[in-house]
Amino acid sequence: MPQLMKTSNPALNGKIFTGHSVAFEDAMTLDGTVNKTGILLLCCIATAAYAWHAFMQTRSAESVYPMLLIGAFGGFIFALITIFKMSWAPITAPIYSLLEGLVLGSLSAVLELRFPGIAMQSVGMTFGVLLVMLLAYRSHLIPVTQKFRLGIVAATGAIALFYVAEWILSFFGIRFASINGATPLGIGFSIVVVVIAALNLVLDFDFIERGVQARAPKYMEWYGAFGLMVTLVWLYLEILRLLSKVRSRN
Repeated sequence: MPQLMKTSNPALNGKIFTGHSVAFEDAMTLDGTVNKTGILLLCCIATAAYAWHAFMQTRSAESVYPMLLIGAFGGFIFALITIFKMSWAPITAPIYSLLEGLVLGSLSAVLELRFPGIAMQSVGMTFGVLLVMLLAYRSHLIPVTQKFRLGIVAATGAIALFYVAEWILSFFGIRFASINGATPLGIGFSIVVVVIAALNLVLDFDFIERGVQARAPKYMEWYGAFGLMVTLVWLYLEILRLLSKVRSRN
C-alpha cells in the first residue's frame, strides 16, 4: 500500500484508501477516472447551459435566483453525502455536478450581462489552468512533498475560515469592502486564492494516482472524479470573481 497522503480537498483524503485494496479487474483505473470526470463535466455543462438560457430569456436575476439557491444548497448537501458515503459516488457525484451547474450557469449569465465575454474567459482560463497543472504534475515540475501538501492544506483552510467568518460577520453588517471590491488589495487577494485553488489540482492528481496504485474499489473512480470537480468548481468561481474585479476597474 503506497504511503498515505493528505489533500486540502475534503473530498480527497489519503486515509480513504486504507484497507480497500481489491482485485485488479475490480480496481480503480486512471482511464476510468478520466472518463468519469468527463461525464461529470458534461452534467455540469448541461445544467449550466439551462440556467444560462433561462436568464438570457428574461435578463432578470430573479429568473435564476431559485436555481442558484437550489444548486448551492443542494450541491453542498450532496457533496457531504458523497464524502461520507463514498460508495454512493456513482449516483451522488453526477447529482452534485448537475446542481453545481445551476450555480455556475446562473452566476456566469448575470455577470456576462454586465461584463460581456467574462464567462468564456473564465471557462478558458479554468481549463487552461487545469492543463498547465496536469503538465506540471506529470513532468514533476511541482514535486508533491509532505511540506507542499501541508502548506496547501494550511492555506486552503485559512481561506475557508476567512470565507466562513466573512459570511457570519455579514449578518452584523460587517463587510470587507477592500477585499471584495475592485481594489488592488481585493484583486491581489483573488489572485492568491486562484493560485491556491490551482495548486489543489496538483494534490488531486496525486490523490487519484495513489488511489490507482493502491487498487482502490471501482466506485472510487467516481469519487476521484467528484473530488476533482469540487476543485474545478471552486477554481472557476474564483477566476470569475477575479475577472469581475479587474473588469470593474475599467
